[in-house]
Amino acid sequence: QLQLVESGGGLVQPGGSLRLSCAASGINFSIYLMGWYRRAPGKQRELVATIRPGGSTNYADSVKGRFTISRDNAKNTVYLQMNSLKPEDTAVYYCNADGPRSLWGQGTQVTVSS
Repeated sequence: QLQLVESGGGLVQPGGSLRLSCAASGINFSIYLMGWYRRAPGKQRELVATIRPGGSTNYADSVKGRFTISRDNAKNTVYLQMNSLKPEDTAVYYCNADGPRSLWGQGTQVTVSS
């Protein structure tokens, strides 16, 4: 079954941390470019971070130095460690697999509020 399943979202105070996970099934995970995107209320979906099969990473300027993307090919999982969270990071976060197929997860809500 081809799917991406995100987890780890929730409510956190400004300055706090969360770690998102995205578990892939049905694909040859190790050859896929994996990414995290987000859609804030009233805004378009935007790229947060990507990680290539070889491990090189790319980040949106707004999250550089605060977020870290990583992958574990043995577990078919990609992670997004989010530190120093800000209210403007509030969004639904989506996992994407880009390769022979393109897959999207169902999204996980992240809310940063005091």
